[in-house]
This record gives sequence, structure tokens and C-alpha cells, in this order.
Amino acid sequence: VLSNIVASQVETHQEYGGVVPELASRKHIEAINYIVSRSLAEAGVTFKDLEAIAVTNRPGLIGALLVGVAAAKSLAYCHNLPLLGINHIEGHIYAPFLALLALPFPHICLTVSGGHTLLVEVHEGWQYKVLGSTQDDAAGEVYDKVAKYLGLGFPGGKVIDDLAQKGNPSAVKFPRPMRNTDDYQFSFSGIKTSVRYFVEKNGQQDVKPTNPDMITIEDIAASFQAAVVDVLVYKSLRAVKATGAAAITLTGGVAANSHLRASLKLAAAEIGAEVYYPPMNLCTDNGAMIAGIAYQKYQQGLRDGLSLNATPKGSIF
Repeated sequence: VLSNIVASQVETHQEYGGVVPELASRKHIEAINYIVSRSLAEAGVTFKDLEAIAVTNRPGLIGALLVGVAAAKSLAYCHNLPLLGINHIEGHIYAPFLALLALPFPHICLTVSGGHTLLVEVHEGWQYKVLGSTQDDAAGEVYDKVAKYLGLGFPGGKVIDDLAQKGNPSAVKFPRPMRNTDDYQFSFSGIKTSVRYFVEKNGQQDVKPTNPDMITIEDIAASFQAAVVDVLVYKSLRAVKATGAAAITLTGGVAANSHLRASLKLAAAEIGAEVYYPPMNLCTDNGAMIAGIAYQKYQQGLRDGLSLNATPKGSIF
């Protein structure tokens, strides 16, 4: 990886407690030319050294995708370079390979982010079989919504993970929706609703009581996280057993969660399966993972013309 620059918008969206699509699009417009120029300079290359231009064109927020696709099409046209439209989820699935350069196939990939939660069986040649996905809110989205409700700020993943380490994960028995269904689908909106009902009933919102017998906000965070992680780990391990895969990869923004990493590794060790995940800088959205999977697709002959479109609701694969 010669250069991997991320233009974060966290500060822009913090005051709203979540991503505002219109603001995200404007920030993309402001940043994209600078990021392209800086990336080339940092890598020590020019456009003449490139073999292709790759861009995320699906799925995602339409405004943000349009900015990226328009920029990529312009660059491809001006410099007479092949253009590749890349699936955002494929980038996440590829991220562990980008760091390790070796993975066993087939393996099970658990992709967990603010917009997606799914289990995928990954075969050699980067061929995929989707085993299951979320039926409502993504896991990362629920983290953000619970954090916002509890007055913890945005994004919610890290702040809840940090708080949870100080709390009792058994303090509140939040539900584990769809944990024991005979499929690999997920549902997390019920956990989010249960947290809200518990707080409304017990009056624990933004409260840190001195009475040791009372449930603290740290306990709520730990119990909420335990419920989410339990479902993710259980279904991932069941997929490994059913498919005979030798390993699990954990990707996406929520792959940075310390409890999820530790729990998945411990559970996998019990059945003799390896767990791989990318370094922190490759967990959240980044350009390197898109370039990485684009390289593989380029070698396989993928080329998209200048008619490439942004497809916000495009299929997972």
C-alpha cells in the first residue's frame, strides 16, 4: 500500500448524532481533489504510472457515491485509463487479505459495519455465497442509535466499547433476536428497542448512581454489547461448522470492537478455526481495500465503461 488517506467526517456529523447525507456529499466534493493529489504525491507516482482507476459505485449514500463516480470517470477519461466500479462490501471482505496476503479458502467472512451486517462464504478467486444478512438495522447502526439515546455521542462504537469494559455484561438480560433460528439472518432493532424500554422503565439514562446495587450506564453498555456480540459470534461459528470452512475473517468498522474480536477468537479456538481481521486502519472505510479488490478484478478482466453509474441500492454482489 503506497498511500491510504482517509478524510474523516466524524466531526461534521457529531452534533447530529449520525450521518447527514447532504453534508456528507458536500464534504466529499470539498475533499476529493485534494485527497487524489495528496495520495499521488505520497505514493510518489503520477497518473502516467497508473494502470486503472477504481471507484466504489455501490451500495451507499447516493450523493457520496455520485461524487466519487464522477471524479473517477473524469480521471479515467482524461488519462485514457480503464475504469472499474467496485462493490463497497467486497472491499471490506478483501481488507484482511490486504494486510496478510494469504488466507485459507473457503472461509467465512463476517462483515459488520454501520450500514451492513452479513455472513459470506468466500471462495478462491473471490467468489461469494451470501449466507445471511441483517433484516433491519445493521449492528454498527444500532451502536450509534443506542449511544445517541444514552447521550454518549457519535460515533457510538468506540464509546460503548470503552464503557462496556467498566460494566457488568450480565447486569441486564437483553434479548438475542434470531440467535437460534435455522438460518444466518440477523436482526438488531429489537435489542435497540429493549435498551430504550429498560432505560425508560428504570430511569438510568445519563445516570451514574452511587448505590452499588443499581445498574449503571456502564452496565447497560456492557449488557447491550454482550447481546449483539453473542448473536454475531454464535451465527458465525455455526456457519463455519456447517460449511467446513477453516477460518473466519472479521471486517468492517465494527471489526475494531475489542469484545467482538476477543469473543470470536475464543469461540473459534474451541472448534479449531482461525480468525483473521485487518489492522484498525483497514477496518473502517478506506481506499486501500477498494484498490486491493479492484486489482483482483482487473486481473480477472473486469472493465467498466464511462457509462458506469452510482447504484446506492445495488445488490450486495
